[in-house]
Amino acid sequence: MVLSIDDSRPIFMQIAEQIEDDIIEGRLPEEAQVPSKNEFAAYHQINPATAAKGVNLLVDEGILYKKRGIGMFVATGAKAKLISKRQELFFEQYIVTMMREAEKLGITAEQLMSMIQRGDASK
Repeated sequence: MVLSIDDSRPIFMQIAEQIEDDIIEGRLPEEAQVPSKNEFAAYHQINPATAAKGVNLLVDEGILYKKRGIGMFVATGAKAKLISKRQELFFEQYIVTMMREAEKLGITAEQLMSMIQRGDASK
């Protein structure tokens, strides 16, 4: 798990997002044990309380759960829940913003679709 710390965002949120990415991308499958807060803290050279805050954020969302005395684990259904959450976030952050800008510029829905297809063809 490689995390490049971004000073513009809280570290605990970045820890939570990295765990989310690892779940979505299959590096942390459902029911797999997640590294401990002390392992996160040592690896990223951060305070264990900061790492715990990131992990606890995911516990509060039902993405992770604690097995007393053993550690934190990925909850069943976590990947689907995260994908749904990220799709909605993608819609709000990118699609809505893009549609507003297109409207300002007089770009029609058809032109916008053509631009998206042109971008897809350039892969």
